[in-house]
Amino acid sequence: METPDIICEKRGAAGLIHLNRPKALNALTLPMVHAIAQALDEWENDPDITCIVLDAEGEKAFCAGGDIRSIIELGKQGRKDIAVRFWADEYRLNTRIKFYPKPYLSLIDGIVMGGGVGISLHGTHRIAGDRWSFAMPEVGIGLFPDVGGSYALPRLPGETGMWIALTGTRINRADALALGLATHGVATENFAALKAALIAGEEIETVLARFTLPPPTAAVSQHIPVIDACFAGKSVLDILALLEEQATHSDFAAQTVQTIRSKSPTSLAITFQQLRLGAALTFREAMKMEFRIVSRVLDGVDFYEGVRAAVIDKDQTPQWNPATLEALDIEGIEAYFAPLHHELELPHSV
Repeated sequence: METPDIICEKRGAAGLIHLNRPKALNALTLPMVHAIAQALDEWENDPDITCIVLDAEGEKAFCAGGDIRSIIELGKQGRKDIAVRFWADEYRLNTRIKFYPKPYLSLIDGIVMGGGVGISLHGTHRIAGDRWSFAMPEVGIGLFPDVGGSYALPRLPGETGMWIALTGTRINRADALALGLATHGVATENFAALKAALIAGEEIETVLARFTLPPPTAAVSQHIPVIDACFAGKSVLDILALLEEQATHSDFAAQTVQTIRSKSPTSLAITFQQLRLGAALTFREAMKMEFRIVSRVLDGVDFYEGVRAAVIDKDQTPQWNPATLEALDIEGIEAYFAPLHHELELPHSV
């Protein structure tokens, strides 16, 4: 009997969504996106269900992103329309979660990246287990931090969102709680008891108060002055120049320069613009902007090359085109943000 990739079920007072592809790091497929959307529709007006609880199978990853291997293959086969449909339906789901009328709790342990961020970050509660590891590393595969990143990241404290987006830095539980990426820290061994209490219909805040750990010391706090000073720059090159000035007395700044320089120049420029624009957009506007960008990504080369180097061949030596930020055509970057003939349609209910 084939094991389902996702299990959606009503149990007690909770609507339960369980990601069930541990060997694939619970990466989202289009059928999984559709299953979550259908379950949310069914549960919205069910008076017995007081909250949604999302969790995942396995210890390594909550959800390491979307199924980018499939998307790349579709692009190579000239079936871009199907690949774009994945993103359209995923973005609709992200928006559905953002405006869902019932509490939406994600129990996150292990890696949460890309598509996993999209189905958790916009909910009301992000509960971080012991192995929480958050990242939006898209600039390292020729993409950009989508699934609502253009709305959420600019709203993190200071310039930390831009730092996360341009570096792909992994954020541990302590730093996630300090930045607001996670709302509660709970020992992984208590996830089952927390979930059982929610199923039993206990009041959410009472349950969370019982299991939430005291706030830990956040290592990121020591780097905030450099992050806020440098990542407020007027362009990626400006940010790099500011970091290089700090690098003479800051190992953090020096390492950050190297990290950014290793990413796709095209992705870096897109990401910088999307976050600056996203700071002034509504969530729905941000999702429509992201759809404009992603609809054009498969027409370029860096996404294919980035996935090849990181996921397929795993040689970690992508050959970006252009190879440097200095060689970028800025007008070409602007084209990613231009209106589409068919813009992303979002449900009127949200």
